[in-house]
Amino acid sequence: MVEARTGQPAVDDMWAAYVAASGYDGPLACSFAFGDSAEMADELGLLVVHGPKRATAGLLAAFEAENEPLPQVGDRSIVLGGDGTPLAVIRTTEVRVGALSSVDDAFAWDEGEGDRTRSWWLDAHTRFFTRECRALGLVLADDTEVAFERFEVVWPTS
Repeated sequence: MVEARTGQPAVDDMWAAYVAASGYDGPLACSFAFGDSAEMADELGLLVVHGPKRATAGLLAAFEAENEPLPQVGDRSIVLGGDGTPLAVIRTTEVRVGALSSVDDAFAWDEGEGDRTRSWWLDAHTRFFTRECRALGLVLADDTEVAFERFEVVWPTS
């Protein structure tokens, strides 16, 4: 995931609109785009806004390498498109750290990508995490630790 903090006017504007509408008085955890390309960020961001994507997964080593905290239940974050446009505010509802191979059918379904099967999820995420591991000087293995996160969209509301 590509991450950015506040300080971008469009992100600040979306956050202000969410806070005003919801009365939420906590902090913005982060703003981020899914994936490792603008195209992937757009595709996955639109799955959050318009569809089934209600989960994501990230390498524990990537969080550690970037000195970023793991998501926590209750965190609010802004999902960005590939050009940095804010798309939605999400609230983390569950976080579990486990081996890559521990992904189950329900989590693969909740990620909302591809055909939503565990097999598809493992194939796609193995390719993605292999690229990420290579950039970190690591080798991906079945027991590589992953942060599995579920979320709900809280802004804009339908």
